Amino acid sequence: MHKKTVLIFSVFVAYIIFQFLWWEVLLVKQSNEIIKEKQNVVAVSSTNYNSILQEIAELESKKNKRVYMIVGEGTVFLLILLFGIIKVRSSIRKEIEVNEQQKNFILSVSHELKTPIAASKLQLQTLIKHDLNREKQIVLLNNALEETERLNKLVENVLIANQLGNSNLTLQKEQVNLSELLKQTVDRYFLKYKTNKQLIVNVSEGAVIMGDIDLLQSVIINLIENAIKYSNDIINIEVKLVKESSKSIVLISDNGIGIVANAKTKIFEKFFRSGSVDTRKTKGTGIGLYLVKSICTLHGATITVLDNKPKGSVFKIEFNNGI
Repeated sequence: MHKKTVLIFSVFVAYIIFQFLWWEVLLVKQSNEIIKEKQNVVAVSSTNYNSILQEIAELESKKNKRVYMIVGEGTVFLLILLFGIIKVRSSIRKEIEVNEQQKNFILSVSHELKTPIAASKLQLQTLIKHDLNREKQIVLLNNALEETERLNKLVENVLIANQLGNSNLTLQKEQVNLSELLKQTVDRYFLKYKTNKQLIVNVSEGAVIMGDIDLLQSVIINLIENAIKYSNDIINIEVKLVKESSKSIVLISDNGIGIVANAKTKIFEKFFRSGSVDTRKTKGTGIGLYLVKSICTLHGATITVLDNKPKGSVFKIEFNNGI
C-alpha cells in the first residue's frame, strides 16, 4: 500500500482510539459527579426542601450540558469518520488504478521491446540465409535499421520517464531556434511516412527559446508519432508555429480518432491509456504524453489538448520566448 495511504489510515485509526478513550473518561467522570451530587442531595434533604429542588435542577442542567457536548463531539467524530473513510477509499482506489496501469505498462513495454527485436532478427536471418541481390539486401537492412531506431526510441522514453520519476533529470539549456527544430524534425518524419498522408507545415520564422534541444525534439517526435499512430489510413497532420511578442505557440493537429472528453484530463498521466476500443487497438506504453507534459513543464511551457474539426485532436504548446 502506498505510504500516503498508510499514513492517512494510521492517523485515522489513532483518532478513533483517542476519541473512544476520551468519551470513556467523560462518561466515567459524569457518572462519578452524578453519584456525588446525589449523595449531597440526600445529605441535605432532611433540612431544606427548596434546596433539594435547586440541587436537582442544577444536576439535571449539568447532565444535559454534558449530553449535548458528547452528542456534539460525536457528530463531529462521525463526520470526520465519514470523511476519513471516503479519503482512504479514494486513495486505495487510486493505488489499485496505478498498480493496474503499471502492470499494463510492463506488459506493453515487453511487447514493444519484443516486436522490433523479432523483426530485426527476421530481416537479418533472411539476409544471411538467402543469396539476395544488392537492392533486396538494402531493403532488409533499412527495415532492420528502422526497427532498431524504434527500439532505441522506446528505451530512450523509458529512461527519461525514470529520470523524471526520480526528479534527477537535468536540463542542458541553450538557445534553441524552435522554428528550425520544428522544420527539421517534421522533414524527418515526412520522409519516413511516405504514403497515405498529407503533412502541412506552417512555421513562423525566428522563434527562439531557451531549452534542452534533445528533450524539445523528443516532445515534437512524441506528438507527431502520436498523431500518426491514432490516425486512420489517410493521415492528415498539420504542424503550425505562431510567433507572438512574448511567446511561441506550437499547434500539432491530426484527423484521427480524437480523444474522448473524460480522458482529456488524464492523458498526460503516467501509464494512462484511454479505454476506448479504437485506442486499445494501437500499440503504446502510456508514457509518451506523460513525457511531453513533464518536459513542457520543465521548460515553463503549458500544453493543452483540443478537439479538431471535423475530427481529430489538436495539441497546443505555449513557450515563453527568450534568449
